[in-house]
Amino acid sequence: MRRPVPERPGPGQESVWDYPRPPAVDPSPESVEVWLGGVRVAASTRTLRVLETSHPPTYYLPREDWVDGALRPAPGSSFCEWKGEAAYLDVVGGGVVAPGAAWTYPQPTRGFEGLLDHVAVMPAAMERCVVDGEVVTPQAGGFYGGWVTSRVVGPFKGEPGTWGW
Repeated sequence: MRRPVPERPGPGQESVWDYPRPPAVDPSPESVEVWLGGVRVAASTRTLRVLETSHPPTYYLPREDWVDGALRPAPGSSFCEWKGEAAYLDVVGGGVVAPGAAWTYPQPTRGFEGLLDHVAVMPAAMERCVVDGEVVTPQAGGFYGGWVTSRVVGPFKGEPGTWGW
């Protein structure tokens, strides 16, 4: 396995290789929007970023910052060794349904209690996600929910050749 060579961050940037493991929960005042079906289904300036080594941030928006009817329970769950058991949600907007594209932690584990009543989304399953006016690039690989912006540098887990990092 080839060891990653971290990119050097420029002014105002962060390296995902400086993020901790286990992850940290970082309150963010950035303006975050989620769009689906031509409709803004969520907007917040009170998000939480989960920061984990080698991953771009995953943004969690307060449930109350989602448009009424934009979230509905979906089948399935998964387990994170750090945050606990996730419950899945469909995202609905403008007549479009993104099945199981969002998740929440109904009973987050110790240290991640702040994630209670917050919802994360797979940016690749949305029309677009926006942070401070910048359209997000979804984290590669189709499994992770990271939001790549010009604020962060990698390389990022999920890209080809990163399995096993």
